[in-house]
Amino acid sequence: MMQIKNILFPTDFSRCANQALTHALYLARRHQANLHMFNVMVLHEYDPFNTAYNFPNMEEISTSMKEIAKNHMIADLKAYKVDDLVITQLQRHGISTAPTILEYVSEKDIDIIVMGTHGRRGLGHLLLGSIAEEVVRLAPCPVFTIREQKEHLPIETIERILVPIDFSDYSLQALKYATELAVSYKARLQVLHIVEEIVQPSFYLLGTVPTFDLMPGIKEKSKEVMERILDESKGPEVAADIHVIEGNAARDIVKFAASYDTNLIVISTHGLTGIDHLLLGSVTEKVVRMAPCPVFTVKAFGKILL
Repeated sequence: MMQIKNILFPTDFSRCANQALTHALYLARRHQANLHMFNVMVLHEYDPFNTAYNFPNMEEISTSMKEIAKNHMIADLKAYKVDDLVITQLQRHGISTAPTILEYVSEKDIDIIVMGTHGRRGLGHLLLGSIAEEVVRLAPCPVFTIREQKEHLPIETIERILVPIDFSDYSLQALKYATELAVSYKARLQVLHIVEEIVQPSFYLLGTVPTFDLMPGIKEKSKEVMERILDESKGPEVAADIHVIEGNAARDIVKFAASYDTNLIVISTHGLTGIDHLLLGSVTEKVVRMAPCPVFTVKAFGKILL
Protein backbone atom coordinates (compact mmCIF):
# COMPACT_ATOMS: atom_id res chain seq x y z
CA MET A 1 0.00 0.00 0.00
CA MET A 2 1.14 3.55 -0.68
CA GLN A 3 2.69 5.23 2.34
CA ILE A 4 0.72 8.48 2.60
CA LYS A 5 0.93 10.56 5.77
CA ASN A 6 0.31 14.11 4.56
CA ILE A 7 -2.09 15.15 1.79
CA LEU A 8 -2.22 18.72 0.50
CA PHE A 9 -5.49 20.02 -0.90
CA PRO A 10 -5.05 23.51 -2.41
CA THR A 11 -8.40 25.23 -2.83
CA ASP A 12 -9.79 28.43 -4.29
CA PHE A 13 -13.29 27.44 -3.09
CA SER A 14 -14.52 26.98 -6.66
CA ARG A 15 -16.80 24.15 -7.79
CA CYS A 16 -13.72 22.67 -9.44
CA ALA A 17 -11.84 22.57 -6.12
CA ASN A 18 -14.83 21.16 -4.25
CA GLN A 19 -15.00 18.23 -6.68
CA ALA A 20 -11.36 17.47 -5.89
CA LEU A 21 -12.08 17.64 -2.14
CA THR A 22 -14.01 14.37 -2.35
CA HIS A 23 -10.89 12.53 -3.52
CA ALA A 24 -8.67 14.23 -0.97
CA LEU A 25 -10.97 13.15 1.87
CA TYR A 26 -11.26 9.61 0.49
CA LEU A 27 -7.47 9.14 0.34
CA ALA A 28 -6.99 10.76 3.75
CA ARG A 29 -9.47 8.37 5.32
CA ARG A 30 -8.16 5.27 3.53
CA HIS A 31 -4.55 5.98 4.49
CA GLN A 32 -5.30 7.62 7.84
CA ALA A 33 -3.35 10.62 6.61
CA ASN A 34 -3.36 14.24 7.70
CA LEU A 35 -5.19 16.54 5.29
CA HIS A 36 -3.85 20.06 4.76
CA MET A 37 -6.58 22.33 3.37
CA PHE A 38 -4.64 25.23 1.86
CA ASN A 39 -5.62 28.54 0.30
CA VAL A 40 -3.17 30.99 -1.28
CA MET A 41 -4.06 34.67 -1.02
CA VAL A 42 -2.32 36.54 -3.81
CA LEU A 43 -2.07 40.23 -2.97
CA HIS A 44 0.64 42.45 -4.40
CA GLU A 45 1.43 43.88 -0.99
CA TYR A 46 5.01 42.67 -1.27
CA ASP A 47 5.62 44.93 -4.29
CA PRO A 48 6.83 48.35 -3.06
CA PHE A 49 6.13 49.82 -6.50
CA ASN A 50 2.46 48.96 -6.22
CA THR A 51 0.49 51.92 -4.84
CA ALA A 52 -1.70 49.51 -2.86
CA TYR A 53 1.40 48.71 -0.82
CA ASN A 54 1.04 52.07 0.92
CA PHE A 55 -2.69 51.85 1.59
CA PRO A 56 -3.31 52.04 5.36
CA ASN A 57 -6.08 49.41 5.23
CA MET A 58 -3.97 46.68 3.62
CA GLU A 59 -3.65 44.76 6.86
CA GLU A 60 -7.39 45.05 7.40
CA ILE A 61 -8.05 43.64 3.92
CA SER A 62 -5.69 40.75 4.60
CA THR A 63 -7.38 39.92 7.92
CA SER A 64 -10.81 40.06 6.29
CA MET A 65 -9.77 37.71 3.49
CA LYS A 66 -8.35 35.23 6.00
CA GLU A 67 -11.66 35.20 7.84
CA ILE A 68 -13.58 34.68 4.59
CA ALA A 69 -11.27 31.80 3.63
CA LYS A 70 -11.71 30.19 7.05
CA ASN A 71 -15.49 30.37 6.73
CA HIS A 72 -15.35 28.88 3.23
CA MET A 73 -13.28 25.93 4.48
CA ILE A 74 -15.73 25.27 7.29
CA ALA A 75 -18.66 25.44 4.87
CA ASP A 76 -16.99 23.13 2.31
CA LEU A 77 -16.37 20.46 4.95
CA LYS A 78 -19.92 20.58 6.35
CA ALA A 79 -21.17 18.33 3.57
CA TYR A 80 -18.88 15.50 4.73
CA LYS A 81 -18.37 13.50 7.90
CA VAL A 82 -14.81 14.41 8.87
CA ASP A 83 -14.75 13.89 12.63
CA ASP A 84 -12.39 10.94 12.19
CA LEU A 85 -9.86 12.95 10.14
CA VAL A 86 -7.04 15.28 11.12
CA ILE A 87 -7.54 18.39 8.99
CA THR A 88 -5.35 21.48 9.06
CA GLN A 89 -6.97 24.60 7.60
CA LEU A 90 -4.73 27.50 6.69
CA GLN A 91 -4.18 30.38 4.34
CA ARG A 92 -0.91 31.90 3.20
CA HIS A 93 0.10 35.07 1.38
CA GLY A 94 2.03 34.66 -1.84
CA ILE A 95 3.14 36.57 -4.90
CA SER A 96 2.10 33.65 -7.09
CA THR A 97 -0.08 30.63 -6.34
CA ALA A 98 1.92 27.66 -7.66
CA PRO A 99 5.28 28.62 -6.04
CA THR A 100 3.51 29.17 -2.71
CA ILE A 101 1.92 25.71 -2.95
CA LEU A 102 5.30 24.14 -3.79
CA GLU A 103 6.97 25.97 -0.91
CA TYR A 104 4.43 24.53 1.51
CA VAL A 105 4.92 21.03 0.05
CA SER A 106 8.63 21.18 0.93
CA GLU A 107 8.05 22.65 4.38
CA LYS A 108 5.47 20.07 5.50
CA ASP A 109 6.87 16.98 3.76
CA ILE A 110 3.70 16.51 1.73
CA ASP A 111 3.28 13.04 0.18
CA ILE A 112 0.60 13.80 -2.40
CA ILE A 113 -1.20 16.87 -3.76
CA VAL A 114 -4.89 16.63 -4.68
CA MET A 115 -6.19 19.60 -6.64
CA GLY A 116 -8.75 20.67 -9.19
CA THR A 117 -7.94 21.89 -12.68
CA HIS A 118 -10.16 23.92 -14.99
CA GLY A 119 -8.55 22.39 -18.09
CA ARG A 120 -8.10 25.64 -20.03
CA ARG A 121 -7.14 25.33 -23.67
CA GLY A 122 -6.19 27.52 -26.60
CA LEU A 123 -5.28 31.20 -26.18
CA GLY A 124 -6.59 31.37 -22.63
CA HIS A 125 -4.22 28.61 -21.60
CA LEU A 126 -1.32 30.15 -23.52
CA LEU A 127 -1.70 33.55 -21.86
CA LEU A 128 -2.79 32.52 -18.39
CA GLY A 129 -0.88 29.30 -17.99
CA SER A 130 -2.13 26.71 -15.55
CA ILE A 131 -1.43 26.53 -11.84
CA ALA A 132 -2.14 22.80 -11.90
CA GLU A 133 0.30 22.16 -14.74
CA GLU A 134 3.05 24.14 -13.00
CA VAL A 135 2.50 22.12 -9.84
CA VAL A 136 2.46 18.86 -11.83
CA ARG A 137 5.74 19.78 -13.50
CA LEU A 138 7.65 20.91 -10.41
CA ALA A 139 6.19 19.18 -7.35
CA PRO A 140 8.52 16.59 -5.74
CA CYS A 141 5.60 14.22 -5.07
CA PRO A 142 2.66 12.66 -6.95
CA VAL A 143 -0.08 15.08 -8.00
CA PHE A 144 -3.72 14.03 -8.35
CA THR A 145 -5.58 16.48 -10.61
CA ILE A 146 -9.36 16.40 -10.94
CA ARG A 147 -10.79 18.25 -13.90
CA GLU A 148 -14.03 20.13 -13.32
CA GLN A 149 -17.16 18.31 -14.48
CA LYS A 150 -20.68 19.62 -15.03
CA GLU A 151 -21.89 17.14 -12.43
CA HIS A 152 -19.84 15.87 -9.52
CA LEU A 153 -18.91 12.19 -9.91
CA PRO A 154 -18.80 10.10 -6.73
CA ILE A 155 -15.79 7.99 -5.79
CA GLU A 156 -17.71 4.82 -6.63
CA THR A 157 -17.68 5.72 -10.33
CA ILE A 158 -13.95 4.99 -10.62
CA GLU A 159 -14.12 1.52 -12.14
CA ARG A 160 -11.45 1.67 -14.88
CA ILE A 161 -7.92 3.03 -14.40
CA LEU A 162 -5.76 3.68 -17.46
CA VAL A 163 -1.97 3.48 -17.22
CA PRO A 164 0.02 4.23 -20.41
CA ILE A 165 3.43 2.53 -20.50
CA ASP A 166 6.36 2.97 -22.89
CA PHE A 167 8.53 0.35 -21.11
CA SER A 168 10.69 3.05 -19.47
CA ASP A 169 11.43 2.80 -15.74
CA TYR A 170 9.22 5.87 -15.23
CA SER A 171 6.15 4.27 -16.78
CA LEU A 172 6.73 0.98 -14.95
CA GLN A 173 6.75 2.96 -11.71
CA ALA A 174 3.41 4.45 -12.77
CA LEU A 175 2.10 0.91 -13.25
CA LYS A 176 2.89 0.14 -9.61
CA TYR A 177 0.94 3.19 -8.47
CA ALA A 178 -1.94 2.32 -10.80
CA THR A 179 -2.10 -1.16 -9.28
CA GLU A 180 -2.30 0.26 -5.76
CA LEU A 181 -4.98 2.73 -6.80
CA ALA A 182 -6.93 -0.06 -8.49
CA VAL A 183 -7.03 -1.82 -5.13
CA SER A 184 -8.07 1.39 -3.34
CA TYR A 185 -10.90 2.12 -5.75
CA LYS A 186 -11.74 -1.55 -6.50
CA ALA A 187 -11.13 -0.83 -10.16
CA ARG A 188 -9.87 -2.63 -13.25
CA LEU A 189 -6.63 -1.65 -15.02
CA GLN A 190 -6.40 -0.62 -18.66
CA VAL A 191 -2.71 -1.03 -19.58
CA LEU A 192 -1.97 0.87 -22.78
CA HIS A 193 1.08 0.99 -25.05
CA ILE A 194 1.08 3.42 -27.97
CA VAL A 195 3.37 2.69 -30.91
CA GLU A 196 4.24 6.10 -32.32
CA GLU A 197 2.98 6.60 -35.85
CA ILE A 198 5.62 7.29 -38.53
CA VAL A 199 5.05 10.40 -40.63
CA GLN A 200 7.09 10.51 -43.84
CA PRO A 201 8.52 13.79 -45.23
CA SER A 202 6.12 15.34 -47.74
CA PHE A 203 8.52 14.92 -50.67
CA TYR A 204 8.31 11.13 -50.23
CA LEU A 205 4.71 11.46 -51.42
CA LEU A 206 3.83 8.62 -49.05
CA GLY A 207 2.02 10.50 -46.28
CA THR A 208 1.56 8.48 -43.12
CA VAL A 209 2.52 4.82 -43.34
CA PRO A 210 1.09 2.58 -40.58
CA THR A 211 3.86 1.48 -38.24
CA PHE A 212 2.18 -1.91 -37.90
CA ASP A 213 2.71 -2.38 -41.66
CA LEU A 214 6.36 -1.31 -41.54
CA MET A 215 7.10 -3.44 -38.49
CA PRO A 216 5.03 -6.64 -38.68
CA GLY A 217 4.65 -8.38 -35.36
CA ILE A 218 5.33 -5.32 -33.19
CA LYS A 219 1.78 -5.33 -31.81
CA GLU A 220 1.94 -8.98 -30.77
CA LYS A 221 5.46 -8.57 -29.35
CA SER A 222 4.39 -5.53 -27.33
CA LYS A 223 1.46 -7.45 -25.87
CA GLU A 224 3.75 -10.34 -24.91
CA VAL A 225 6.12 -8.00 -23.08
CA MET A 226 3.23 -6.26 -21.32
CA GLU A 227 1.78 -9.59 -20.19
CA ARG A 228 5.17 -10.61 -18.83
CA ILE A 229 5.53 -7.30 -16.97
CA LEU A 230 2.13 -7.79 -15.34
CA ASP A 231 2.92 -11.40 -14.42
CA GLU A 232 6.30 -10.49 -12.90
CA SER A 233 5.19 -7.31 -11.14
CA LYS A 234 5.16 -7.37 -7.37
CA GLY A 235 2.21 -6.16 -5.39
CA PRO A 236 -1.49 -6.95 -5.25
CA GLU A 237 -3.19 -8.77 -8.08
CA VAL A 238 -5.77 -6.78 -10.00
CA ALA A 239 -7.80 -7.43 -13.13
CA ALA A 240 -6.18 -5.87 -16.20
CA ASP A 241 -6.81 -5.48 -19.92
CA ILE A 242 -3.90 -4.94 -22.33
CA HIS A 243 -4.15 -2.61 -25.31
CA VAL A 244 -1.62 -1.78 -28.04
CA ILE A 245 -2.50 0.92 -30.55
CA GLU A 246 -0.72 3.11 -33.07
CA GLY A 247 -0.84 6.88 -32.76
CA ASN A 248 0.40 9.98 -30.97
CA ALA A 249 0.96 9.62 -27.23
CA ALA A 250 -0.84 12.64 -25.74
CA ARG A 251 -3.63 12.76 -28.30
CA ASP A 252 -4.43 9.08 -28.22
CA ILE A 253 -4.16 8.62 -24.45
CA VAL A 254 -6.94 11.19 -24.13
CA LYS A 255 -8.89 9.69 -27.03
CA PHE A 256 -8.57 6.19 -25.56
CA ALA A 257 -9.78 7.41 -22.16
CA ALA A 258 -12.88 8.92 -23.75
CA SER A 259 -13.60 5.88 -25.95
CA TYR A 260 -13.09 3.24 -23.25
CA ASP A 261 -14.90 5.01 -20.39
CA THR A 262 -11.72 5.50 -18.35
CA ASN A 263 -12.36 7.01 -14.91
CA LEU A 264 -8.76 7.74 -13.88
CA ILE A 265 -5.42 8.01 -15.69
CA VAL A 266 -2.13 7.23 -13.95
CA ILE A 267 0.87 8.57 -15.86
CA SER A 268 4.53 9.36 -15.20
CA THR A 269 6.29 12.64 -15.95
CA HIS A 270 9.99 13.26 -16.49
CA GLY A 271 9.77 16.73 -14.94
CA LEU A 272 11.15 18.72 -17.86
CA THR A 273 11.78 22.41 -17.22
CA GLY A 274 13.26 25.38 -19.04
CA ILE A 275 14.02 25.23 -22.75
CA ASP A 276 13.60 21.43 -22.90
CA HIS A 277 10.04 21.77 -21.70
CA LEU A 278 9.34 24.70 -24.03
CA LEU A 279 10.59 22.86 -27.12
CA LEU A 280 9.53 19.31 -26.38
CA GLY A 281 6.33 19.97 -24.51
CA SER A 282 5.11 17.38 -22.07
CA VAL A 283 2.82 14.47 -22.83
CA THR A 284 1.76 14.43 -19.19
CA GLU A 285 0.80 18.10 -19.08
CA LYS A 286 -1.22 17.73 -22.28
CA VAL A 287 -3.02 14.78 -20.76
CA VAL A 288 -3.69 16.73 -17.54
CA ARG A 289 -5.08 19.59 -19.62
CA MET A 290 -7.26 17.55 -22.00
CA ALA A 291 -8.21 14.33 -20.19
CA PRO A 292 -11.94 13.79 -19.60
CA CYS A 293 -11.22 12.25 -16.18
CA PRO A 294 -8.91 12.71 -13.15
CA VAL A 295 -5.16 12.23 -13.67
CA PHE A 296 -2.71 10.87 -11.09
CA THR A 297 0.79 12.02 -12.03
CA VAL A 298 3.80 10.03 -10.82
CA LYS A 299 7.09 11.92 -10.61
CA ALA A 300 10.40 10.73 -12.05
CA PHE A 301 12.15 12.46 -9.18
CA GLY A 302 11.52 13.24 -5.52
CA LYS A 303 9.31 11.26 -3.16
CA ILE A 304 8.34 7.65 -3.77
CA LEU A 305 5.36 6.35 -1.81
CA LEU A 306 5.70 2.63 -2.57
